[in-house]
Amino acid sequence: MMKVALFSSQKYEQPYFERALLDTSNISVSYFSEVLNVQSAPLCLGFHAVCAFVNDDLSSPVLELLAEQGIYCIALRCAGSNNVDIACAKKLGITVFHVPAYSPEAVAEHCIALMLTLSRKTHKAYNRVREDNFDLNGLLGFNLYKKTVGIVGAGKIGKALIRILNGFGAEVLVFDPNVGEGSYTQVSLDMLLAQSDIISLHCPLNEATHHIIDDAAFNKMQDGVMLINTSRGALVDSKACVQALKSRKLGYLGLDVYEQDSELSFKNRSEEILQDDFFVRLSSFPNVLITGHQGFFTEEALEQIADVTVGNLIDFSQNKPRLNEVS
Repeated sequence: MMKVALFSSQKYEQPYFERALLDTSNISVSYFSEVLNVQSAPLCLGFHAVCAFVNDDLSSPVLELLAEQGIYCIALRCAGSNNVDIACAKKLGITVFHVPAYSPEAVAEHCIALMLTLSRKTHKAYNRVREDNFDLNGLLGFNLYKKTVGIVGAGKIGKALIRILNGFGAEVLVFDPNVGEGSYTQVSLDMLLAQSDIISLHCPLNEATHHIIDDAAFNKMQDGVMLINTSRGALVDSKACVQALKSRKLGYLGLDVYEQDSELSFKNRSEEILQDDFFVRLSSFPNVLITGHQGFFTEEALEQIADVTVGNLIDFSQNKPRLNEVS
């Protein structure tokens, strides 16, 4: 029996994991609401594997503690692995799995929701009408039809977004050295920044993409550009973002992720005074729309995450080919 400690557990995901576990009898999952870090790592004593999410800390100090307690497998229930020291895991003999894709349409559709809400100001209209205010002043929007939308990173989510934008009749530019031809125009990053009315980020977070949107990038953009980030918070330099909003270089900003969102995401902070001055400043702008890392949050995505994660654990326990191992 492989005993798995699932960290950062939320009530909404447990039923999906329980259903995914119905077809196996050799895996047992215990749910911990705690974030995995140096302080919570001792909870892994007696387990063989951990299941972690985006905000769990899997740096070398944590991995060393896990190895000391007999953990030999980490099953990430997310696509990104930037929170894992992969080199250290390999050195310690810990196998790391991930879920390479789960309902990319969910995130792509959330991008569209952010774009349309910002462009048509439906969130403001909703609040007005609830107060019997039917004035249209201040609600003027724009069409997505024939707008130029730049996609940075055309993996599965990026391609799903491209398909939707094609349906809107938008002109799509793509910067991604790893993709071939498609229903879009491939351009350099500089050209994408300069020509796009809307820019949407869909690349992984690594050394090359950290703060890919910084002061220099904003300076290359059109005035009044819309920026959407549903990928990883640290792709965007928060300080530079605030300055771009103040100068009106950024006309619209839609975020589902934030540079320091590990301190905010998936938690109820409504009774607290937030200490992150940059987040408070960002959220104060009338042309900024922020959601709480919910781009993935659909029934279909949760089902796929649970199924693939449990499948990864089964493959490992039964010495089957490790198709989703992070290399």
